[in-house]
Formats: sequence, C-alpha cells, structure tokens
Amino acid sequence: MFDILLRSVAIGLGGTVLMDLWAILLSFLPGQRRPNWAPVGRWFWHLRSGKVFHEDIGKAPPYEHELALGWLGHYAVGILYGILLIVFTGPSWLAAPTFLPAWILGIATVGAGWFLLQPGLGLGWAASRLPNANQVRALNLLAHTIFAAGMFGTALLIR
Repeated sequence: MFDILLRSVAIGLGGTVLMDLWAILLSFLPGQRRPNWAPVGRWFWHLRSGKVFHEDIGKAPPYEHELALGWLGHYAVGILYGILLIVFTGPSWLAAPTFLPAWILGIATVGAGWFLLQPGLGLGWAASRLPNANQVRALNLLAHTIFAAGMFGTALLIR
C-alpha cells in the first residue's frame, strides 16, 4: 500500500515538473511570461480565513511568504492529482499505464482552475475577465495535457 502511495506521489510530481518545464519553454515566446505563483500563494493564505473568491487578489493583504506558498500549493495539488489518478484507475494501472486515463484526469482538472482558482484570484470564471480569455483557456487545456503526459511518462518510468 505504501508503495502505491509513493508511486502516486511520484506520478503527480512528474506531471507537475513537466508542466513547469513546458511553462518555462513557453515563456520564451513573445507575449508569454513565466508563471508567477505569488498570487496563488496569497490566495491559499486567504483560504484559511474562509475567503475563496476575490475581486482582485492583488488588492488582498499580502503574505510575506506567498511565492513559496504558491509553489508549495502548486506541487501539493499536482501530487493530489497523481493520487487521484490511481484512486480512479486502481493500482493495476501502475503495472500497465495508458495515456487516456491520465489525459482525462488532466483535462478534468482544468475545471479546478477555471471554476475555483481563476475566479478566486479575481480573473472571473474561466478567465472571463481577461481580454485574452480564449487564449488563456486554450493554454490551460494544453498545459494540463502536458501535465497528463508527465504523469503518464512518470508512470512508465517507475512501473
């Protein structure tokens, strides 16, 4: 059982690392920036007081370690998704991983960003308050596909 948990954690970490590497590569394109996890850390910090949705997270009181908390939260969520993948597929998936279940979960997790995180940061449902909302949505789907590929690839490596 502990082995399954460790491999689930590794799968979530692998997916998150590949997604971060993708974001770094993408940041070299014109108009693209590296992800800034500080606003997410500030959002996580304010969750403790029950505040989920903000008009503008930039106007919420800052937290000294919000960048570190944002990175920690980002990886904790990735690990949680790795665990959920094995909960949904069953441990037998670890012996013979296939891409489809990882991709389905990866695409499903976009919903957490669109309907929890983005409105929580004040960006609106599915980034609807942004002038480039459709571009953001497409990049979210692509990033979570990369995340799924990272989970699948990690599962292949550790089987």
